[in-house]
Amino acid sequence: MSEIKVFGKWSIDDVEVHDVGLRGSISLTPKYVPHTDGRHEHRRFMKSRVSIVERLINKLQNPGRNAGKKMKALNIVRLAFEIINLKTGQNPLQILINAVENAAPREETTRISYGGIVYHQAVDVSPLRRVDLSLRFITNAARKASFGNQKNIEECLADELIAAANNETKSSAIMKKEEKERIAVSVR
Repeated sequence: MSEIKVFGKWSIDDVEVHDVGLRGSISLTPKYVPHTDGRHEHRRFMKSRVSIVERLINKLQNPGRNAGKKMKALNIVRLAFEIINLKTGQNPLQILINAVENAAPREETTRISYGGIVYHQAVDVSPLRRVDLSLRFITNAARKASFGNQKNIEECLADELIAAANNETKSSAIMKKEEKERIAVSVR
């Protein structure tokens, strides 16, 4: 039996997660088509076993016109991976993992209320939430960059992933992460 590759092109053998805290929350299970049909939905912490590519696809179809259009989101991610491979010459899965690691905030704030007085408290972020937030930051940045622009969403997603993987400050996901961490430091 031949090796299973993501989208039939990219192997997960040489891909590794460098952030030790995120290793349990990022799944690199190979699938021909990343579509679990929501089998993970009703059990707690099961989305940590869903492939990171499918989680990116699911985040792309969140709001508005693309809600529920999984094949459209799947094609967007596939084309973005092709663009990443052409621009960098690297495995797009490694670029995705690096982008998720770099865009994941380590600290954020929560609201605590005593009696009617509300104040913010700095808290550490759980690994599963870190991955969710970084995927949200990346997809929202790509969606916002492609709106009213000549570049399509595939190119914007590829650019955002490459910028976040390189930890560049021009990446909107990196800017959102730094903003969350800066607010948490200020209320500490």
